[in-house]
Parts: sequence; structure tokens; C-alpha cells
Amino acid sequence: MSEIDEIVGEFLVESYENLDRYDEDLLALERDPGDTEVISSIFRTIHTVKGTAGFFAFDRLGELAHVAENLLGRLREGELAVTEEIASALLFTGDTLRKMLATIEATGVEGEEDVAELTALLTRLHTGAGSPLVAELDQPEDDEDEVAPKLGELLIGEGATTPDAVALAAHEQDLGDDRRIGEILVDHGQTTADAVDKAVEAQGNDPGRSLSDSSIRVDVGLLDELMNLVGELVLARNQIVQLVGEEQDSRYAGASQRLNLITTELQEGVMKTRMQPIGNVWNKLPRVVRDLSLACGKQVRLVMEGQDTELDKTIIEAIKDPLTHLVRNAVDHGIELPAARAAAGKAEEGQLTLRAFHEGGQVNIEITDDGGGIDPHALQQKAIAKRAITAEQAATMTDREAVNLIFAAGFSTAEEVTSVSGRGVGMDVVRTNIERIGGTVDVQSEQGQGTSCKVKIPLTLAIVPALMVTSGDSRFAIPQLSLIELVRLEGEEARAGIELVHGAPVHRLRGRLLPIVDLASELGREASATRETVNIVVLQADGQSFGLVVDAIQDTEEIVVKPLGSHLKEAALFSGATIMGDGRVALILDVLGIAERARVVTETTERSGAGEEEGEVLDQRHVERRTLLLVGIGDDRRAAIALSDVERLEEFASASIEYGGGREVVQYRDDILPLLRLADALGVGSYGMHQPEHLDVVVNRVEGRMVGIVVGSILDIVEQDVDLRDGDEGRGVLGSAIIQGRVTDVVDIDAVVTRNDPARMGGYAGV
Repeated sequence: MSEIDEIVGEFLVESYENLDRYDEDLLALERDPGDTEVISSIFRTIHTVKGTAGFFAFDRLGELAHVAENLLGRLREGELAVTEEIASALLFTGDTLRKMLATIEATGVEGEEDVAELTALLTRLHTGAGSPLVAELDQPEDDEDEVAPKLGELLIGEGATTPDAVALAAHEQDLGDDRRIGEILVDHGQTTADAVDKAVEAQGNDPGRSLSDSSIRVDVGLLDELMNLVGELVLARNQIVQLVGEEQDSRYAGASQRLNLITTELQEGVMKTRMQPIGNVWNKLPRVVRDLSLACGKQVRLVMEGQDTELDKTIIEAIKDPLTHLVRNAVDHGIELPAARAAAGKAEEGQLTLRAFHEGGQVNIEITDDGGGIDPHALQQKAIAKRAITAEQAATMTDREAVNLIFAAGFSTAEEVTSVSGRGVGMDVVRTNIERIGGTVDVQSEQGQGTSCKVKIPLTLAIVPALMVTSGDSRFAIPQLSLIELVRLEGEEARAGIELVHGAPVHRLRGRLLPIVDLASELGREASATRETVNIVVLQADGQSFGLVVDAIQDTEEIVVKPLGSHLKEAALFSGATIMGDGRVALILDVLGIAERARVVTETTERSGAGEEEGEVLDQRHVERRTLLLVGIGDDRRAAIALSDVERLEEFASASIEYGGGREVVQYRDDILPLLRLADALGVGSYGMHQPEHLDVVVNRVEGRMVGIVVGSILDIVEQDVDLRDGDEGRGVLGSAIIQGRVTDVVDIDAVVTRNDPARMGGYAGV
């Protein structure tokens, strides 16, 4: 068997560990035959091996363990005394079980190990009758040829032949055919020569490490402690990198970069040890769906996709209850009774689909049913009756906003209270718990077609990338999971860029109204009346976008999240703290808490009607949209680069350009940054004879190395649906699209760099 099934592999590892303990306990029992605790431990061990073997239908292994268990049962009850013969027989049983496990590991089947004589011996010892000496039994050999599985078993395990074909070939050998079994199978067309060669090679090779040698069990508490230590190491790394950058001493630069690399790799390795498949949470859901559908008189089929999607163990524990509640809601509220489904022309059996996948550095979980959907009008009426909203607010709501009323506290669509639902406790708690770990939950529904709950959660909680900003003399961290884009207004645009609509500050961002929150005001500080420069961090909370005005935007950093003390739990603006490279503490902003405190989420809903009257739509983030950096190139042409590919935007003096390896380069952060002029690379003309005093450069990381893309100008950052036409892979152009009323080439930076002399591009050290 080339690749052992993961669950069978876990069974083998556990069984090997059990048998190691089994041997130790038997030797201890020989020294002290009256130790009842040791006898009980041996009995439990062999009972576990028997039970798990039966679960995987390894019948011969289970039968041998069962006979040994019978003997141990009489020893445990004190009906038999431990003798040398009994101890030796039980030890030999452990050796035989190990040999059978090794065959399962190599071939996937139990093999033809003859255990009849051993079974008979154990049975005689169990009855208390006389027995031959155990030494007379065929002891397992250490010779590799004996340990190696038979060729026929290997071929069967690989699916290269059938047990009947092997049995027939063996029969021909018994009749005098001196050919090897592999030759007979090939001649009969029952396998291929390549399969035989592969099996012979596997049979002749050193068996190597078994599964028990290549795995180890580690306490979760130890992993948590390692994660904490790695977090402290990351903080120390950040401090050293910052100090070296300030000193600009080349003696320490190399060691600093090496420390940075090792810390990053160690961090990734420790995180992987904490990752578990989401299937560990989903395993109990089929039973939940079965029991609940029976209780509700419904027929529901559960489909699960992406069970192997991995998450940090802390995240898995946090989402276990919210996911269970969403599944129960789908069965109870979403899927109709069989009669109602039949009347609607649907199959009587409803389908509930769970899907998990990685996207954008997050884990996406979708819980989708094909039920009756949610009636937004009915939700609005119930919300008005409960005084959750007013009739005026309901009149201006979109269907999607009405559907999201189910997240209101104490809200339920059930007509009566049952043991399953109706008390209005659940969806608000689900959202709170998911947002507490930095996730989001969104509900989309279509009447008569079904409902989909989409949950987005981070991969891990311990170390997260964040944007560092300042307000006054304080620094704050904003998790990048909530970040959409950055906007900078200068001069007259800064003074007139923020308007008031119904008394609330907004910014017209690409023809849409963006609610504005001033961080200084929310912190209780006096905001500046006039600013020559306005920095807006566009964020998303609860499906709504808003702009956070800060004094300055610094850089992105990996931060180690430290929980706030219990006396600060009520500080709604902050979700934690971190220690920066200079040793100072920076608070981590709670994006949702800021939005709720500033009433952005509520006011956005109330103002939606006013915006639509003016022909404007509130800015909402759509996952299918592309976020692009617009640049000018060549003779008044435009290009767009995926913002996710951009590391930094820089401006270099033309006089700082040097040449290395026949290419334009600049000194950048104590290293060499190769430059590539985008207009020349795309063949759309150069910038003319005039060389500007300063060059706009988009710094990208390609295959782990920094490359500077020289552009004519940096125009804007846009987010919109992009319909690509007429791509040219040879030039590195994904296609052209209309962006801001202009035809714009969308560029694949990796392809452009690779096409333009990748050997030289890779010739400089990364920064």
C-alpha cells in the first residue's frame, strides 16, 4: 500500500504504543505477579487493540487479541496465577501482533500470518490445562527477509493484482512450477512487470522507520507554551531588526537578517504543529443532523466538503459551538417538511452542505441548505413588533439588511418555543463568538431556494499581520484582516474631502459615500479642526465599510497578540495589546467595537436611503472584486497591478540610480534593489528623453526577492469588478479592462519580471 489511510495510520501508531506499554507491564508483572494494577493495565491494553482492530475489520488480529484477553481476564480475577509459561506466551502474543501490524502498514491487509498454534496455546493456558513449552513455537525472526512482506501481499496491497490470482499462482508453484510468483502473474496477464519490479524493490529495501518511529504524541499544553515562547522570540526579533536598522552597522546586518529568517521559519513550524483539520469539528455533526431531523420529522442529507482544511486548535475550539448552532438552525428553520418540499416541486429529502476552504489568508466555511429561505418582510414585521427597528427604518432597508436582523439579540423566527429553538438565544451569540476571534459571519438567502451562512475566520490567533498607525503620541495596531485600503488626502482635497450628510461625516470615495470615524475623537481627544493631510484607513466591520482617520500611517508588522487584563475587558475600542520593536506597548484596535461605538453600522443602515436618492450606493466590499493599484506608464497609458502583489510604494531620486550586473539598481534598506521600467517591459514606449528628478517605484516581492517596478506615476487604488479582455501572456498582461473610464492593462508582475531576464533579477539578495 503506497499511502496508508490517515485513520488506519493513527490506529497503527496507537497500537504500537499500546504494545510497547504491554511489554513493559508484562515484565513488571513477572517481577511482582501479585500486582493487580499492572494486570488491569495489561488487560485494558489488549482490550483496546482488540476493539480498534474489530472496528477496522482486521478480524485475525482481533481474534488473537480476544483469546489473549480471555487469558488475562482469568488472571485479573485471580482464577489463575502468573507463571513463566503464561508470561512468555503473552509476550510472544505481543510480538505476533506487532508482526501483523507491520504487515498492515506495508500492504494494507493482515497477511497470512499463521496464529493457529499460538491461539491453541493461549486457549489451553486459559483453561488451566497443560501446555507445551512456549520455546517450541516458531519465534519471530529478526532477519529482514522474514520480516519483509511477501511479494503477493505487496501486489495486492498496491491494487496491482487480486488475491485469487496470487492464490492460483501459488498453487502452480506447489504443482512444480519453479518460476517466481511475479513471473507467473505477469505471464497470466494478472499484473505488469513494472508493478512486480516496484514490489520487489519495496520487499528488498530496508523496512526503515515504522509509523511509530516517525510520530510522537505531544501534550497540547506544551504546544501552547512553545507558541508563547515563539511569540516572545518574534518580539525580540522585531526589536533587534529595528535597532540594527537605526544603527546601520553592517557588522550586525547579516546576523539580523539570519535571525529574521530563522524566527520566521520556526514560527511557521510551531504553528503547523497546532494545526488540525476542521473535520475534527465536523465529525459529530452527522449525528446532530440525524437526531434533529428525526425530532423535526424531516429528511436531511448532509454533504461535507473540505474536511482536510486546517485551522489552529484554538480557533477550532472557539468555532465548535457556533458551527453546531448554525447547522441546527439550518435543519430546524431552513429545510422544510417533506410535504411542503413536495408541494414546492422539490425532493422530499433536503440537502445541507458544509464547505471549508482557504482564501485570502483566511478559512472560509459555508453552511448552505436548499430550504425555503428567509422572508425579509416577515423579519422586518417581527423586528418592528419587538421594537428592534422602527417602521421608517424598515422602509429603507434592503433585503440583505433585513435578513441580517436575525443577528439581533433576543430575535427568533420560530412561532413557538420548543426544545430546539424559539427563545431568541443563538445567532447573536454566534456572531459575537466568531467576531471575538477576528472572524465575520454573513447570511444570504433567497426565498424558495435556500440560505447560506458564510463564516470567515483567521488561521491562527497568536501572531497576526497588522498595520501600525498613530493618533497623537500613541501607536495602535489594526489587524490586516479588517483592512481594505488606504486613502491619503492632501491640500485642498484634505480640507474639502470630508462632508456632512445628515450630520454624519462621509468621504466621497470613487462616487460612493464612505462613513468617517476620527480615531482621536473616539479616544476622547480633541481632533484637529483643519488638517493639511488626512490619512484614512478604510476598514470593514459587520459587512460595512468605513474610514478611520488617523494622524499617520507607519508600516505593517507581525505582532504578537497579548490579551488585555480583566480590568480592561470593558474597553470596547481595544481587543488586545502587543509589544513593539522599541519595547513600547501598542494597543490593538477592535474594528467592530469602534464601528459600534461610533454607530457606523447603525447609521450606515439608516443613511442607505438618503444615499440612494442621490444616486449613490454605500461602499460595500465584494469578495469577487479585484483591488488594484493604478499606475501611469509610457505615453499617457495606464496599467493596473494587484494590490496584494505590492510590498511598498517608494520614490527615488534619479541621481541615486546606479548600475550593477548591467541593470539599473538603487541602494535600498542596506541592500541592492534591481529596477525594471514597466513601460519598456510592456513595449508601450519609454518616458521620452526627459529624465524626471524623481522616479515612482512599486516595490514587489517576486519569488522571495524584492524588485522595483518603475512607473510613470502612481494614480489611485481601486476596487471593482474587472472584466478582462484580450490577454497577452507573452508580455505578462492578464488582459485589458475599463477602469475609471479608461482602458487599462492588468499586469501579472511575476510574469513580467520572469520574462525580463529572471537570472539577473534573482542575482541580488532580498531585502
